[in-house]
Amino acid sequence: MINKRKIFNDPVYGFVSIPNELVFDLIEHPYFQRLRRIKQLGLTHLVYPGALHTRFHHALGAMHLLTQALETLTYKGVAITAEENEAVTIAILLHDIGHGPFSHALEHSIAKGMHHEELSLLFMHELNAQFNGKLTLAIEIFTNQYHKHFLHQLVSSQLDMDRLDYLSRDSFFTGVSEGTISSERIIKMLNVVNDELVIESKGIYSVENFIVSRRLMYWQVYLHKTVISAENTLVNILKRAKELAGQGVQDLFASPPFHQFLYNNYTIDDFKNDKALLNLFAQIDDYDIMTSIKTWCNHSDFVLSFLSKCMVNRTLFKIELRNEPFLDSYVEGYKQIIKTKFPNLTDHELSYFVFSSEVTNEIYRSDKVRINISYKDGTIKDIAEASDQLNIAVLNKTVKKYFLCTAFSK
Repeated sequence: MINKRKIFNDPVYGFVSIPNELVFDLIEHPYFQRLRRIKQLGLTHLVYPGALHTRFHHALGAMHLLTQALETLTYKGVAITAEENEAVTIAILLHDIGHGPFSHALEHSIAKGMHHEELSLLFMHELNAQFNGKLTLAIEIFTNQYHKHFLHQLVSSQLDMDRLDYLSRDSFFTGVSEGTISSERIIKMLNVVNDELVIESKGIYSVENFIVSRRLMYWQVYLHKTVISAENTLVNILKRAKELAGQGVQDLFASPPFHQFLYNNYTIDDFKNDKALLNLFAQIDDYDIMTSIKTWCNHSDFVLSFLSKCMVNRTLFKIELRNEPFLDSYVEGYKQIIKTKFPNLTDHELSYFVFSSEVTNEIYRSDKVRINISYKDGTIKDIAEASDQLNIAVLNKTVKKYFLCTAFSK
């Protein structure tokens, strides 16, 4: 008999237990083990060298926080059955199982127009079939179809176990102390009122710190300008490779599973109609992509070769970040510099060497599932209304910034 009551030593939380045998079997499944080979923060390690943690780490960490949250709610008298406990634990464990290589960096590059949540659900349905229907309730909670909606909010909301873990974990591995939050106190302040997750008023300052920390982490880590440059270069490498594949170029090195996606443009309907595609996708990870990019450094196509060398050698594109869009004349000045250096480039190929776009950051959306603060007199207030530190106009404002990436600076 295999001992399935395992513990693991997590660098963020210490010793963490696997709660039951079904969870152990899911963790052991190849679909889940693949997450060991997918970095949580894409190419952020090119800026913060310690950011090499994986989706595997994050999924187990979120599961641990979920276990603590369930203990808190049960202690406070919230009715949660053993079946619901197991199901919501599975839902948080598998919430990111659909992520592809380098996580969000290549969200739409491997399979265009497909969000990782859609793929996560497909993986969960396939696992449910393999485990004889034992994930049915977990899928209902994951898709918010179960009548106890607060269970879904623990998995997906503006203050869920996913966000609590990734802020703590990303802060730890990047060394960015501004992302430090008191997840333990927030969890201890959790309660349920009218089937809605709430935070008791004593925890309001911990929630304020969570919101501010999330904002700071976005601009200092997730949307750090050098990370933006690196990840857009990665996207362009895949874009160029798929472009060449579409033109019939046959000498693009790729592992067999990656080759299949490189030479085909699959949609979500293709995945639903052909289960073999899901298994093929499950064989692709960071290593497939980087092995190809290393090989493409020597490809005959100048654009693909140049971009690949930039990635492998970390000679990243120069980037400017502004609050206003870049003038066409300003962008044209950089294009002239590139044309001088590489006169044989076509206008289309030039777009790989000078490109601009925008990034946005939302700190809090009161029109979504809100963070509710509960008071002893029974009143419930949204955090934006309850806080005496945070301005609601600032909270609800979507911050947009514009960036320009160029192979060479002026």
